[in-house]
Amino acid sequence: MVILRLPEEIEKIRTSNLIVAEILNELKEKVKPGITTVELDRIASELARKKGARPAFKGYRGYPFSLCTSVNFEVVHGLPSTKALVEGDIISLDFGIYYKGYYGDAAVTVPVGNVSPEAARLMEVTEQGLYDGIKEAKAGNRLGDISAGVQMRVEAAGFSVVRDFVGHGIGKNLHEEPQIPNYGERGRGVELKAGMVLAIEPMVNEGTHRVRILSNGWTVVTEDVKLSAHFEHSVAITDNGPDILSKIQ
Repeated sequence: MVILRLPEEIEKIRTSNLIVAEILNELKEKVKPGITTVELDRIASELARKKGARPAFKGYRGYPFSLCTSVNFEVVHGLPSTKALVEGDIISLDFGIYYKGYYGDAAVTVPVGNVSPEAARLMEVTEQGLYDGIKEAKAGNRLGDISAGVQMRVEAAGFSVVRDFVGHGIGKNLHEEPQIPNYGERGRGVELKAGMVLAIEPMVNEGTHRVRILSNGWTVVTEDVKLSAHFEHSVAITDNGPDILSKIQ
């Protein structure tokens, strides 16, 4: 069942998401050659605690860390480690918190120093795909309009959207209905209504859309070992259009 949130609830979800956005901004500043992803995880946990929030991912379905750190060909759910980042890597930082009854969730992919033109273009197109999807998050549209908006941008650029992992509703639970694929047909799926809050999160691969899960049981990687990028915003559908809750204005 898709839950419609009252305006006062959306403001509480916004508060949680702004905490996530602030922490992601601080993490982005820390991403440099030489830092380890387990250090980024420690920083994220400390920042959340200082803000009175609880990291949402730690312990969720057994996930052992607070932050997902997916490097290069890792798509999502990358486990932090003691391996240092090096110049030319790209890293996806996916973070969520629980604060006063509501969840926030967002993700960014950032360069580690100077990266290849191909990596820069992959990140740019993935973020553009996210915003093309968000543009379609309007009352009266269908879920497929969001999915098709993402897919058209990504595939027109020669990249592929991951099909095995999707976005989701968010609010009092980290994952709520509906699931939001990053591919689909316009005019299909659930009708979008004011009060819905959706975490839209394109995961885009440089090569094939196919992925596999490493033996650690968590880390999703591209099947062809080419690069992957991931951007995510939590968005409320309002009578005035999409309202990005995880973006600092």
